[in-house]
Amino acid sequence: MEIRQLEAFAAVVTTGSVTAAGRLLGRSQPAITRLIQELEGELGFALFTRSGPRVSPTEQAFLLYDEVEQTLAGLQQIRNRAQALARGDGRPLRIAATPALSAGLLPAALALAFGRGLCSPDRVEVQSVSPEQVVHAVLTGAAEIGVNSLPLEHRGVNVHWIGQAACVAAMRTDDPLAGCETVRLADCRERRIITMQNPYRLRRRTDAAFASAGIGPAGVIDTNTSINALTLVRAGLGIAVLEPVTARGCRWPTSPYARSTRTSRSISA
Repeated sequence: MEIRQLEAFAAVVTTGSVTAAGRLLGRSQPAITRLIQELEGELGFALFTRSGPRVSPTEQAFLLYDEVEQTLAGLQQIRNRAQALARGDGRPLRIAATPALSAGLLPAALALAFGRGLCSPDRVEVQSVSPEQVVHAVLTGAAEIGVNSLPLEHRGVNVHWIGQAACVAAMRTDDPLAGCETVRLADCRERRIITMQNPYRLRRRTDAAFASAGIGPAGVIDTNTSINALTLVRAGLGIAVLEPVTARGCRWPTSPYARSTRTSRSISA
């Protein structure tokens, strides 16, 4: 199995065609086809189903793609690091953070650290990943620092607790609840709720809170990031219950079609 084969495979999955993959990699279409065929022969199963000029990844190809993508990303990091060493650059500071914290907290923290001279690496690499992947990145050495939310318990990780804050509700400025200082759970009755889909983190607590209060939402929209939740709120699709970092850290421009969101200070039973 050669790197060129993996690059050809990833390019076809990404672009959706052999021709486009060839343009992306600067190779001819027959060369890409040959690399894919060689890889399929080595693996022992088909990676794509073909219908004329179009190709579609098989189920096995989708499962393999995740591993290939990580491998190619790792090789690119090696190339970048080698080039940095050739230039005499110092070691980059690698940070892994959840999407919420990388968007809402980390930029302000880095700006403060740089402004006060507390941190001045030549390069900073910030990767936004899931909470579980943050821990994995620190454990494997892919990141020096992980910025994560609790719960977090692992014997191989040193946890430095920073602080806590109440959950917030986000709604459009034209929502009847936008003028409230505190939104009660009862105020959310028969309203569509936008919340996180991970059942083992914030979602578990919000579901338990609504259930204990006997509150039944009119509907639920699940999403995997707080930023997605805020954009759904701007579209008038419901009220978001989420951590406060993204809500307070991101400033959304207003427009005639999607007014800005307002975040309450807390949610009360």
